[in-house]
Amino acid sequence: MAASLKRDLGLEVDTVEGHYGEFTVLVDGEKVVSGGALAFLGILPSVRAVREVVERKLHGHSRSAS
Repeated sequence: MAASLKRDLGLEVDTVEGHYGEFTVLVDGEKVVSGGALAFLGILPSVRAVREVVERKLHGHSRSAS
C-alpha cells in the first residue's frame, strides 16, 4: 500500500507499525482511511480505494472511507 502511494502519487510515505489488525492511513495527520474491524481479519481496503481517498484529500476534498 505504502509503495503504491509513493510510486503512483509521488508522496513521501512513512509506515508505522501498529497493533495487530490495525490499518489506518493519515494525510497531514488526519485519518482518511481506517480498516475498522475487518482489518483484524486481514480484510483491508483496496489499493485503488485508498489511493482515491488520499488523492481527494490532497486536492481539498474531505470525504473519508472506512
